Amino acid sequence: MKLVTYSSNGKEKLAFCLNDQLFDTQTAHAELAGTLADALKDWDSFSSLAKQVEASIKSGALAVPSTISLNEATVLAPLPRPASCRDGYAFRQHVAAARRNRKVEMIPEFDEYPIFYFTNHNAVQGPGEIPVMPDHLQKLDFELEAAIITCKSGRNIKAEEADEYIAGYLIMNDMSARLLQMEEMKLNLGPAKGKDFCTVIGPMLVTPDELEAYRIAPKQGHVGATYSLKMRCWVNDVLVSEGNMGDMDWTFAEILERCAYGANIQPGEVIGSGTVGTGCFLELNGTGLLNDPNYKVQWLQVGDVVKMEIDGLGTLVNTIVAEASDWSILAQKKQAQ
Repeated sequence: MKLVTYSSNGKEKLAFCLNDQLFDTQTAHAELAGTLADALKDWDSFSSLAKQVEASIKSGALAVPSTISLNEATVLAPLPRPASCRDGYAFRQHVAAARRNRKVEMIPEFDEYPIFYFTNHNAVQGPGEIPVMPDHLQKLDFELEAAIITCKSGRNIKAEEADEYIAGYLIMNDMSARLLQMEEMKLNLGPAKGKDFCTVIGPMLVTPDELEAYRIAPKQGHVGATYSLKMRCWVNDVLVSEGNMGDMDWTFAEILERCAYGANIQPGEVIGSGTVGTGCFLELNGTGLLNDPNYKVQWLQVGDVVKMEIDGLGTLVNTIVAEASDWSILAQKKQAQ
């Protein structure tokens, strides 16, 4: 299934997405949950019934009028209020390139265990405008990623079983204010202010059965579902990043295993993959300068349109807009010196 959350007259609604047309779940069947948050409370029951209803709509056995087209709807994050939001570090290519560009050796611990950090789950949003403060525009960056949403409670989950806890997959743009990030991480804590203003997910949640044709074996020594899905990002219609979800060295199952070690996992938690190789300006700029000292670095600016696409997961589009404020905490810090 492809499930979209959208707003209608200020009300959050859940819909099947079929051929870019939205069909409200509760219109299709009164017993189906009307929001993804409610669906996740009993995902096994919801998904079983929802798949039957969706199949009936596809075959024509169930006549359900399309509510609205995907392009005309006010699409929200698939899960606007997640229980938590973590981001992993799964792509070795990105990590190795970023460290090479900083002229430091590849850290061996990357190959020993997957890591993650918590970001601000209250700053999750879907397609549309991303409002940013002045300090965010000091080296504002996108990060092209995939993500999962959990569908069951668990604790001490083994990687071999962890795919059962995944409701589905979606695109993530882990927005980053690099100057704020770089300054605060000198204190070896974070990232915080460089990350907590926005994380974009969407435009839909895609269940694993939809991706079965893309499934490949995980990398040697790893376990968990792995999919060969092309990943791309355009800024103002210029292709800036290309990768593949199949290049994840650590699988979502392995990341989830570590997340759940000695900790309770709940339905509705968002977990990102980390940035794909070439998936942000920080890496692209560093590689460019390494090869050419005259390379012209690029960061996101007000008015820029960021479009991300992952095979099977849709297209996520956002526009950078300025908040109506000239307040700078960076300037405040410098005044205090």
